[in-house]
Amino acid sequence: MLKKIVGALIAIALLIQLVPVEHSNPPEMAPLQVSDETAQILNRACYDCHSNKTKWPWYSRVAPVSWWVTHHVDEGREHLNFSNWGLSSPKDQAEYAEEIVEEVEEGKMPMSSYVVGHPEAALSETDIATLRAWAGQFEGSEEKGKRHGRRARDVDDD
Repeated sequence: MLKKIVGALIAIALLIQLVPVEHSNPPEMAPLQVSDETAQILNRACYDCHSNKTKWPWYSRVAPVSWWVTHHVDEGREHLNFSNWGLSSPKDQAEYAEEIVEEVEEGKMPMSSYVVGHPEAALSETDIATLRAWAGQFEGSEEKGKRHGRRARDVDDD
């Protein structure tokens, strides 16, 4: 009986590999332009989920993990995509920048599940200070967005 159960589980594990998962990296429409220092931080901590420059690891091709990884990348790109940054208005960019700083200061980003597999993505206090300084260039623009009752997470609803 145990052999039948193990055999069935192996068969299921093999069959789910046939479920296709798209690992796309669409062209960048209007990528973010920042200093080399800021770009380096964003590239290692954010771009795999928040850009069209995802580096798909080997395990992103093995179901059911592939479904989970692809879902996270799709959600990340939908919420914020650095590859399309230049398509957003200055006000929306300010709102995104403000939210980025909030998320990293609160330790919500990068996600802890991502950092476990990518320890280089962990942000130091210096990294966070660099991102804070970068976001500071947008000061004033985000107030316009707040007066209109919008935040960065609402931008995609337009």
